[in-house]
Order: sequence, then C-alpha cells, then structure tokens
Amino acid sequence: MLRVAVIGSGPSGCYTAQGLVQQDPGVRVDVLDRLPCPYGLVRYGVAPDHEKIKSLQHSLRTVLEHERVRFLGGVRVGPEGVPVSRLRELYHAVVYCVGAATDRRLGIPGEELPGSWSATEFVSWYSAHPDAADGGFLDGVRSAVVIGVGNVAVDVTRMLARGAAELSPTDMPHAALTALAASRVTRVHMVGRRGPSQARFTTKELRELATLPDTAVVVDPAESALDPAYTDPSSLPGPQRRNVEVLRGWATGTARNAGARRLIRVRFFLRPSELVAREGRVGAVRFERTAPDGHGGVTGTGRFEEIEAQLVLRSVGYRGVPLEGLPFDAARGTVPHLAGRVLRGGSVAAGEYVAGWIKRGPTGVIGTNRSCAKETVTSLLADAPLLTGRDLPGDPLTVLRAEGVEPVGWQGWRAIERAEARLGASLGRGVVKLPDWEALRSAARTAGT
Repeated sequence: MLRVAVIGSGPSGCYTAQGLVQQDPGVRVDVLDRLPCPYGLVRYGVAPDHEKIKSLQHSLRTVLEHERVRFLGGVRVGPEGVPVSRLRELYHAVVYCVGAATDRRLGIPGEELPGSWSATEFVSWYSAHPDAADGGFLDGVRSAVVIGVGNVAVDVTRMLARGAAELSPTDMPHAALTALAASRVTRVHMVGRRGPSQARFTTKELRELATLPDTAVVVDPAESALDPAYTDPSSLPGPQRRNVEVLRGWATGTARNAGARRLIRVRFFLRPSELVAREGRVGAVRFERTAPDGHGGVTGTGRFEEIEAQLVLRSVGYRGVPLEGLPFDAARGTVPHLAGRVLRGGSVAAGEYVAGWIKRGPTGVIGTNRSCAKETVTSLLADAPLLTGRDLPGDPLTVLRAEGVEPVGWQGWRAIERAEARLGASLGRGVVKLPDWEALRSAARTAGT
C-alpha cells in the first residue's frame, strides 16, 4: 500500500490527492495543513463577494471526503512542528503544495510606514485568516492607493468601495464588515507602472468595478494613450483586447456616475518611488511617470507626481518562502524540481515532490493547479514501485499522536462549519467565519461532544 502525505489543502493539494486516489486503487493519502480549515486560498484568498468562485469548495470537499483521503488540520511542518525528515519516515512519498506564502516588496523609502500594507494582509483581514493583523486598516483613511493592476488589486479596490448592504450576506468576519461599513474612504486609486494592454486583471473582474453602487470609475484617456495598443487594440490577444476596450469605454464616460460618493481612478504608467510621511504615517505616494521603452517594459521620465493616500496596499505579486529541510531557489521563490520531483543538488530526491505555486511560481488561475498536479502525480506513481520497498512505522496518525501532535480531523472541521453557521444566525446573517485561532480551536474541540 502506497502512503502519501500532501502538505497543503488548497486547490493544488486537493487536485494532487484526487489524482492519486483516482489512478491508484490502493493509495492512502493524508492531506496535512497548518490551519484547522481546508481549501487554502479558496477560503482565505477569494473575495467574499465572489460566491461562484468560492463554491469551488464543494468540489474540493468531495476530494477530502474520499474514503482513502484523510484531512489532518492544525499540523505544522518544519522546525516548529513535524520536521520534513520525519514526514519522509512516516510516508512513502511527500508532496509539498504549500503555495507562495508571502508578498513581493516595492523596495522604496517609506514602505514600512504605518498605513502601508501588502494587499495580502488586507485580504487576510477581511477573509478571517487566523494569522491576520487587526491593524485598523481604515482608521482615518479618506484616500487609498492600490499599487498593482492584477485581480488581487481589483479585489481590494472593490472591497474598499463596497457597501455594507452588499457585503452583509457574505461570510466576511463581523469586525471587518463593521469597519468597512463605517469606512470614510471616498477615493481609491488603482495604479500600474505599465499600460492598459499589459494589465493582469481579467475582464470579468475589471467590469465589476463599474457595477458598484454610488461609485464612479474614471480612466484618463491621455494617460492610457501612452500605450500604443490603447488606440488600436485589434492586434492584442482576446483577454488584453477586452480589457482595453472596457478601459476605453470608461475613459469616454460610460462608468461615470454623477453625484457618486466614491470615486475609483484607474491609473497607468506611474511607478512608485516613495511613500511620503505625514503626521507619522503614510500621507501620499510619490510616483514617477514612466513611458514604454519599445521592448515591452517601461523607462522613467524624471517627472513625478504625488497622490494623497492614508492607506497604501501593494499588490505586486506573491512569493514562495523556504521550508526548512527542502531545497529552495531564492531567485525564483520555488523548490527546484523535475516534472514535480524535488531536486537536491541537481539529483532527484526519492519520495519528495512539489505541486502548485511552490513548484511553478505564482502563475495561472485556480484551474491551472489541476494540470500542474497531474504532472506531479504521474511522476509519483511512476516511482511508486521503488518507494513502497521500505516498511513504515505504522499508521502516521497514530505515530503523530504518540509524539504529541493532535490534528484537527474532518469532524473537527465540520464542527467549525457548524459554529460559523451558528455565529451567522446570531448576527442575522448567513455563515460568518470565525476570526481567530482560539475560536477555531474551541469549535473544533466540540466535534466529540
């Protein structure tokens, strides 16, 4: 019998587990996660008002409820938990699906000022991630700058402009809902250093900005026209062409809403050079105007402008972090691999595999993880005859418990779900996420009662 540990219960981890049990009728898979809740960024990264995408949890649930798959939540892997070397002793193979856990930095003066955050931190707060900071994101904020023009940037821009009426039916934690309802933000600037044709958002998410109540969206046509493809987008691939067409429509006034309380400005060809302090916190962002360099990039022009902001959210990409005991390519932010097989010193490490963002970097959409996992599963199962030649010390769960590790099993997670349903009912809402570690652990403990 092949025993496999999959580290991480997001889409890449679940697709890996699914591929294994579908292709090998004897394999047993334990899906370990440091959080007591499964689904990774589907639970803690997808915006709460995107119910269709969040519904992917239902298909991931089917994987984790398979008779040969076992969810073990609340298990840390690494120096503060189960060492990587110990996992290799307990399982024939280990697949690391740990994602890209941190964000990229801007590397400019003032980035550490109060009021400067990563978009990841903001998303974690309104998604009730138990590690989230309660930093008073919106205290005293009238104007916000979101640096980046990808889907995460669009999400946080939309959340800053959403009203309580639209967010109340979601599973957003109550403290975040209350703070957003009381927000005094009236200006949100979403800023990219390159042009409209190079923006990374998808058209569906972009169009949502124009549907927000009491909100106007403005694009500067002269600024956008610095992009040669803006005037005539016909030669662009479909997704980029549709983005440009939407932005051109907004530039002509189709997203204007006379008398709207909130204004979203989508800006291009501006590169952040400094966060400016005022009264001990961020007060403005200083940008340098850029121009196309003729090779797909941009160059600075030496002209600068400042945009007022008491809140700055950087959304310039995710980055993988090293896991002690695994090799790591610091330049790429990934684990070196060959078709999913971990490489140590250029040679394949028997029984160690990767899938998802820690394998390929933070690229693609949720569905991209399916083909990525398929490649890794194919490699693992091809290696299986060699991997199963050694005896294991017994059921890994029994061994872990004997060593003081007490995972949150599937019934513990179901208890958390019931507690979130009760919390929502008590607040007159639907399901509302539990916001912190203690609440999650307390709910999980009720599974046996």
